[in-house]
Amino acid sequence: MLEHDVRPWGEYWVLEDAETHKVKRILVYPGGRLSLQYHHHRAEVWTIVSGTGTITINDEIRDYGIGEVAQIPLGAHHRMENKTAEPVVFIEVQYGTYFGEDDIVRVEDDYNRA
Repeated sequence: MLEHDVRPWGEYWVLEDAETHKVKRILVYPGGRLSLQYHHHRAEVWTIVSGTGTITINDEIRDYGIGEVAQIPLGAHHRMENKTAEPVVFIEVQYGTYFGEDDIVRVEDDYNRA
C-alpha cells in the first residue's frame, strides 16, 4: 500500500521510497499553497503533469505548465502555489541522503504549522 497523506493544501502519494531517492505524486487544490520551505538533506525536481503551478525558488517566482520541470537545489527556499480554478498535479523526485518529512524547514506557512 502506498503512503498517502492529506494536507490543508491538497494531498500526496508516495510512489517509490528507495535508499537513494523518493518519488511523490502531489495534488494541490485550487487556491492551495504549500509552505515556503527548504531542506538540509535533499534536493528536488518537480515535473508538472496537470494544471499550471506557480513555483517559487529563492527569489524567482513563475508559472509552470504541463511538462515543465523545476529544479530545486539543496537548501533553496521553495513553494508550490495553485492560483487557478483547476487542480495542479506534479511529480516530485527527491534525491540526497535523507527523505523524512522532518527535513522540512518551514520559513512561511499559511496553516500555522511549525
